[in-house]
Amino acid sequence: MKLVSRVTKSPMPEISVIILNWNGKDFLDDCLGALRRQTFRDFETILVDNGSRDGSVEYIRKHFPEVNLLALPENLGFAGGNIAGYAQARGELIVLLNNDTEAHPSWLEEIHRASESHTKAGSFASKMMYFDDRSRVENCGFDLGISGVTVDLGRGELDGPDWTQSRKVFGGCGGAVALRHKMLEQIGFLDPDFFMTYEDLDLSFRAQLCGFECVYLPKAIVYHRYRATNQKTPSRQVFYSQRNIELAYLKNMPLGLILRSAPQRFLYEVGAAIYFSKQGAGFAFLRAKLEVLKCLPATLRKRSEIQKKRTITDSQLRSVMRGSVFLKKFRKLRSAWVMPAQETREKSM
Repeated sequence: MKLVSRVTKSPMPEISVIILNWNGKDFLDDCLGALRRQTFRDFETILVDNGSRDGSVEYIRKHFPEVNLLALPENLGFAGGNIAGYAQARGELIVLLNNDTEAHPSWLEEIHRASESHTKAGSFASKMMYFDDRSRVENCGFDLGISGVTVDLGRGELDGPDWTQSRKVFGGCGGAVALRHKMLEQIGFLDPDFFMTYEDLDLSFRAQLCGFECVYLPKAIVYHRYRATNQKTPSRQVFYSQRNIELAYLKNMPLGLILRSAPQRFLYEVGAAIYFSKQGAGFAFLRAKLEVLKCLPATLRKRSEIQKKRTITDSQLRSVMRGSVFLKKFRKLRSAWVMPAQETREKSM
């Protein structure tokens, strides 16, 4: 595969910011302009273009010459694109940032300060706020239930005392997360087979199994256009999310906890099938689960290597997981009935 790149070598930076772009030219002024305004300056920016056809590459070359540009000839997905950027990164901290974001000027400064004070942490979750409603939380990292289902912390809530204190979380959203290079050398980076969605869950799971904590940073703020890119291909989003959440679970969850959580996992699968069917994405859901069967041999080989590296016990892992996330998931499932019913009533008026 032929790559077009322009990487400027300079003294080793403290932080490498990797931004993935796919037909996101309209987002680049906000994203890259915000990096120009960062109070912490010892960083490099690596923008990986995933085969865009909207003039993004030419725009970056003209308006942001300081950016190290890596132009891929095809779309390798979130995982593959970031892997290409990671191969060029030189920082002690590897920071992944979505292109549809605007970082607060002190964002990198807060991350760097935390990396020096939380020496045992392997990763740091940013405080992501909605771009168009900056008083409302998009996510403050995520937790994981024993059934292998994630909960985005703070999603949709007004900013307040609950989200002003630093805390340990299971993982940070891949849209704005900082990762120690030393940790990645031990556990590996993103799994290229995931392509897009739940790569951050898989990586965070591997980190937790090896004893690396993730710390949420309430002052490391990023404003995010939630799913601005994924909305272009909703059925693909459903396919990869429902395939990859299974792969992350099968790769990482210890056998003892799989057996213990089997009833909860079964209920989640039934609920998810009903929800996506009501949303008109039942075929994508079914195709995702069938794809898991095809991926099973490779997934089990990866699982074997991951479990060999594990340094914590089942009980220690259980202590950093939620007991149940079914209340939040039930509300989402209920909405699949309520919204269509409301739409039907409105049309009949």
